[in-house]
Amino acid sequence: MHDVAIIGGGHNGLVCAAYLAKTGLKVVVLERRAVAGGAAVTEEFHPGFRNSVASYTVSLLNPKVIRDLDLHAHGLKIVERKISNFLPLDDGRYLKVGGGKTKEEVGKFSRRDAERLDAYADNLERIADLLREVVLQTPPNIASGNPLTAIAQLFKAGSLANRMRRLGIEGQRELLDLFARSAGDYLDQWFESAPIKAAYGFDGIVGNYASPYTPGSAYVLLHHCFGEVNGKKGVWGHAIGGMGAITQAMAKSAAAAGAEIRLSSPVREVIVEKKRAAGVVLENGDAIRAKAVVSNLNPKLFYTKLFPAGALPGTFSERIAHWRCGSGTFRMNVALSELPDFTCLPGKTLAEHHTAGIIIAPSLQYMERAYFDARTSGWSKKPIVEVVISSTLDHTLAPKGQHVASLFCQHVAPELPDGSNWDQHRDKVADLMVDTVNTYAPNFKTSVLGRQIFSPLDLERTFGLTGGDIFHGALDLNQIFSARPMLGHADYRGPLPGIYMCGSGTHPGGGVTGAPGHNAAREILQDFRRRKLRRAD
Repeated sequence: MHDVAIIGGGHNGLVCAAYLAKTGLKVVVLERRAVAGGAAVTEEFHPGFRNSVASYTVSLLNPKVIRDLDLHAHGLKIVERKISNFLPLDDGRYLKVGGGKTKEEVGKFSRRDAERLDAYADNLERIADLLREVVLQTPPNIASGNPLTAIAQLFKAGSLANRMRRLGIEGQRELLDLFARSAGDYLDQWFESAPIKAAYGFDGIVGNYASPYTPGSAYVLLHHCFGEVNGKKGVWGHAIGGMGAITQAMAKSAAAAGAEIRLSSPVREVIVEKKRAAGVVLENGDAIRAKAVVSNLNPKLFYTKLFPAGALPGTFSERIAHWRCGSGTFRMNVALSELPDFTCLPGKTLAEHHTAGIIIAPSLQYMERAYFDARTSGWSKKPIVEVVISSTLDHTLAPKGQHVASLFCQHVAPELPDGSNWDQHRDKVADLMVDTVNTYAPNFKTSVLGRQIFSPLDLERTFGLTGGDIFHGALDLNQIFSARPMLGHADYRGPLPGIYMCGSGTHPGGGVTGAPGHNAAREILQDFRRRKLRRAD
């Protein structure tokens, strides 16, 4: 008998396991694949070339999680990009963002915009600071029943209201804008030149199958702004050894605390006895009894696939079946014989722009057309592509003089509108992505030595990302904070006693943060202390 069985050895499952095991609980993590880490893994995809094959860059990983799990002692090292982003443009010009260059670079296009950058950054930073405060807090949980529980939630809501009050009325108006408006409308209010709006607006459509002018996309932009690297806010970096270095450090921390991690152990079903969770059954038929079952899966996958018929409340099952998934992502890894030689900034010798997130999307209008293309025909004729050449910062990933690059591509339809299968189109769309980069760097296509392709269907099959959704559910207003994954279940507890959730389908949402795992562990430990859960004999 175990105290806790965690389904899914992705980063949040490992974080949750580490915190629980540190208290002496008997914890087992059950991972379907032969390697722990979920979508944050490093693998060889072409002989001699390794890369972060799904998630690919670092910023949102919470500093408290890094400290508490002592990840640096377990091998984690994160280095910063030389500059944050590089946008090659159609007219032969370019924009660099970050590294102290943004104001000068934006001034090439608009002096007015350059002068507004500091105010924009200060404004966004105040709101991002509020998010940083609540990211490790359990949201107020809308629940009926015990009056004492309702009172506790009122106090929690009051604490949040006090934090918001510190913003002042202008800050609160800005907060409302960022939660309700589109990224495009928000950026149009601040800036006039297309390149800086594209650079900032890209964050509003990352993992978000939507136009930059879709209401609510401003929040997705904000969601990508509350991270930090090595104590520097808003910075993006790279884990030496790839994203797998993060999850391997987490696995080592969890194992050192006493957690058991079982690989190649897919779960078939949750055991429900007397209307509460009692463990799980693996696909090989083995039963693992546990006082608590914790899911690191997409909530829709977990609740619709792993429970016996009729085990869950009918209204809950009906609502979770409509949990909105699908982030419009097409993911590629490519082995390169040389660095891209951009028409707008020629040269194959390593330069700072090669270390950046290279965004192929010169305007918000380009992004909007890409979205409507995908809605109509399945993928955008001129797709949005972010190129990250991780080997420019980590020489362990590729042979000397050669490189690996991640292509993070938007927009593609999670389900093709004509009803065809992604397997029929994946290579054609992969060619389009390479050709798109080649338009801006004409040596790119001929430099590709090998490639690995993940369509939305591949992401679902390989990593359990339903609809290819990297966030385990869209970051819509009705799927964030107290509504993630559903009103009444924002406290990481499921609809049956003994069921918990610790994945990105809970607050604060997607990205490699570790926050859901941290928060879920706190709530589970509270239930053990209150004897709602009893330790195994």
